[in-house]
Amino acid sequence: MSLVDSKSILLEAVKGKYAVGAFNINNMEILQSVIDAAVDRRSPALIQVTEGAIEYAGMDYLVAMVKTAVLKLKIPFALHLDHGKRLEIVEACIKAGFTSVMIDGSFLPFEENVALTRKVVDLSRSRQVSVEAEIGRLMGIEDDISVDKKEASLTDPQEAKRFVEETGIDALAVAVGTSHGAYKFKSEAKLDYDRIEAIQKLTGIPLVLHGASSVDPEVVNKATKYGAELQGARGVPPESIKKAISKGICKINIDTDLRLTFTAAIRKILAIDPSIFDPRKIIGPAREAMSEIIKFKMDLFGSSGRVR
Repeated sequence: MSLVDSKSILLEAVKGKYAVGAFNINNMEILQSVIDAAVDRRSPALIQVTEGAIEYAGMDYLVAMVKTAVLKLKIPFALHLDHGKRLEIVEACIKAGFTSVMIDGSFLPFEENVALTRKVVDLSRSRQVSVEAEIGRLMGIEDDISVDKKEASLTDPQEAKRFVEETGIDALAVAVGTSHGAYKFKSEAKLDYDRIEAIQKLTGIPLVLHGASSVDPEVVNKATKYGAELQGARGVPPESIKKAISKGICKINIDTDLRLTFTAAIRKILAIDPSIFDPRKIIGPAREAMSEIIKFKMDLFGSSGRVR
């Protein structure tokens, strides 16, 4: 199957009341882990690439790998640009064959964000490319953050409604208490579920949860056992993810969990057998470990078994 747009995948998720995982890749092994998990679980998925990944691996390499990987499969995959901040990179991705793009103007004033996002929507429509955008700033909701600061950083439901109406986007990334990286919270996770529900009701479009890795304590312990320094790493627990999905989230971004799993597996291999120098024997186990994590995510999100 050729790549499809993310809108078609996400609308099915909305209808079925589940979420689809969007997994960031940087190399062949991470891509293979996503594909293997999706085939095993019969689950749709978004394959995400950041500007950093493009700089690291090269646009042509990434697009060619993804297109080759999905060609003979009967599972819906979209190739998505994650956190594109410039019109130039969005245009380059569309020309290269991406079927979905995110324009992130959340760092801009509202009107400028609308203007930039509208340009991307206009550019994408004729090419059947889906568009995701964001308002609000991702940051964990901690006890020592004032109410005013929380309200200033989290997505305002009424503002979200206006943003969707003025831009015509297909999906909206919302700031509801998560944050990027492995250090999301100082204590327990705190997501604003009422805010998710309010935004969903007012906008009526697929909602996206960024910064949603769980930072599994077992993976962290494994990595630290073999030399990693990850003290204080903490993510979004599975039960919080499930509740967010029940309130309207239908696309969930996963990157940190893959990085941690990759690192833990490689550290273990190198520590146990220092004589190994074959890259296949070092990276292969990491690929398998990432595939297992992705399968778990697909089960958790409710996307497993959705492809008949």
